[in-house]
Amino acid sequence: MAKKNAIVRSLPSVETLGCTSVICSDKTGTLTTNQMCVTKMFIIKSVEGENVNLNAFDISGSKYTPEGEVSQGGAKTNCSAHDGLVELSTICALCNDSSLDYNESKKIYEKVGEATETALCCLVEKMNVFNSNVKNLSKIERANACCTVVKQLMKKNFTLEFSRDRKSMSVYCTPTKGDGGAKMFVKGAPEGVIDRCTYVRVGTTRVPLTDAIKDKILAVIKDWGTGRDTLRCLALATCDNPLKPEEMVLEDSTKFADYECDLTFVGCVGMLDPPRKEVCGSIQLCRDAGIRVIMITGDNKGTAIAICRRIGIFTEDEDVTGKAYTGREFDDLPHAEQSEAVIRACCFARVEPAHKSKIVEFLQGHDDITAMTGDGVNDAPALKKAEIGIAMGSGTAVAKSASEMVLADDNFSSIVAAVEEGRAIYNNMKQFIRYLISSNVGEVVCIFMTAALGLPEALIPVQLLWVNLVTDGLPATALGFNPPDLDIMGKAPRSPKESLISGWLFFRYMAIGAYVGSATVGAAAWWFIYDTAGPGLSYYQLSHFMQCHDENEDFEGINCHIFEAAPPMTMALSVLVTIEMCNALNSLSENQSLLRMPPWSNFWLLAAMTLSMSLHFLIIYVDPLPMIFKLTHLNVEQWLMVLKLSFPVILIDEVLKFVARNYIEVFVERLGLLRGEVVLPVADHAWRTDRSLRSR
Repeated sequence: MAKKNAIVRSLPSVETLGCTSVICSDKTGTLTTNQMCVTKMFIIKSVEGENVNLNAFDISGSKYTPEGEVSQGGAKTNCSAHDGLVELSTICALCNDSSLDYNESKKIYEKVGEATETALCCLVEKMNVFNSNVKNLSKIERANACCTVVKQLMKKNFTLEFSRDRKSMSVYCTPTKGDGGAKMFVKGAPEGVIDRCTYVRVGTTRVPLTDAIKDKILAVIKDWGTGRDTLRCLALATCDNPLKPEEMVLEDSTKFADYECDLTFVGCVGMLDPPRKEVCGSIQLCRDAGIRVIMITGDNKGTAIAICRRIGIFTEDEDVTGKAYTGREFDDLPHAEQSEAVIRACCFARVEPAHKSKIVEFLQGHDDITAMTGDGVNDAPALKKAEIGIAMGSGTAVAKSASEMVLADDNFSSIVAAVEEGRAIYNNMKQFIRYLISSNVGEVVCIFMTAALGLPEALIPVQLLWVNLVTDGLPATALGFNPPDLDIMGKAPRSPKESLISGWLFFRYMAIGAYVGSATVGAAAWWFIYDTAGPGLSYYQLSHFMQCHDENEDFEGINCHIFEAAPPMTMALSVLVTIEMCNALNSLSENQSLLRMPPWSNFWLLAAMTLSMSLHFLIIYVDPLPMIFKLTHLNVEQWLMVLKLSFPVILIDEVLKFVARNYIEVFVERLGLLRGEVVLPVADHAWRTDRSLRSR
């Protein structure tokens, strides 16, 4: 689990992971990279009367790495050739209190400050409007190379901090060299900034902002904000003739909007927190595994739905009516409808921590096993209430202490990997039990058959003890390293009420155990009756060996001590050991054939089998061990018979696995339908068992 970045704090939760039917995941940092990046921007190209032409650009790169291209229509753009982009880059670099930093230990670029401002820094590095030579710089120097060039041209005197009433921030700058007056650079929410603009920048000139230009700008911004990407847009503007510092009251933030007036609109950038690349595959894996994914976020509903479409929770054209709610919409529903909404919905936006607890309660009311993520102090009640509380590695100590599992990398894919590992651990536990029970049943059958049929004992206590303590133990331990079944994430979640050993599984134990015991007894009997090196007895003589004495005509010429000889016991023990090695191969998977999961898929099992067989050869061929265990050497003919009696256990189990795959599982599914455990599609993607329909 730890290797998969899932640190388990409670051991029983490993088993519960295999039962998980719903994963409630935060968006930022879990489903997304938590690395804002600018993907689009535009400036004004020309204004001819009512006709307004924009220059729109696309920016590649999805992380804080200062690598990417600015392109237009698929062709790379030289940003220095556009005066509007030079000014836009200047605003991004100066109207900014954040920066990039290269972490040498992690070998990645990280943000220093706010994510939004760091995205603007990264944009400046990609634009490189002054064509700085950055190829020969170290990664540490490269982090802020272009921003540094811009900051050398203008000195930042002071900052008018962001406030919610005006929804913008600005910096007052003066040139470091040459002529030119002071300027104020502004960035903020488009609707707030544009309302204070009286001009727009077209090349190096200012053009009065008309209603037509304003409508065109707002239409593009609205399209970016409501499209597939649902970009977060920032307007960038400049004030060419700001008030003098002594004319401003910098201690009163309510007057900042008055100072940011008579602005010139320069351009707009659109940014987003991109989904992690591996999340789409993990969502598909959850869908195949019958696990429903619910995204819970504090962002607005439009952004949440857009991310859901990008990662596959919703399809591109899917109607999300009744499948996506804001926290307020959810609260406005009656209690009964809230319960039904939780079953339908896969997206909750603008939620508060209390909503998480309520969602968990409703899911538990429908017998779902819920995994809930969280990182804040207020998330602790929901994490504690959920069957699997999952805290982020970057979260608070309170959240971690209330959780059963901590994600070291805050990645949704690690949750899915942990669920898969939880299923695999439970299956391996079943295979461990299956192997030991079927082997022990074989030993019991062996002892019972010899007594019931009146045959000489095939195994003595010291031999049984050797098998149980040494020969069985090594392969059984190695079964804990079995790889996950090929279809482990293609099955519906296991019910927590499901018994460890079902009726069919018990039958398989008995069938395999019966063969193991029969083959062991049969090996000893074969030596007595058919082996060329044996006495050549009849079955009657063998089954009435207790009547062997000098006066009994049926045993004339037979040495009665032959019934206590070492060769038949060696044959029986060799068959028992070999057949249990074959049975260990059967335990690689509960229902997968050895043709699909070959023996070499678990190297540790092969090593354990090799060691077990080596120890068996040791007690047969290395003196004085044969005398201690009452064994003797076997010839080639006898070893061939051992293999002939042992190998069929694989064929028998392959038949039983085939029946389980093609008949038993189908029968159980149909039986579930008859009982009312109806399998219904949820959100057109995930599948779950709705026991609440039983009454209907």
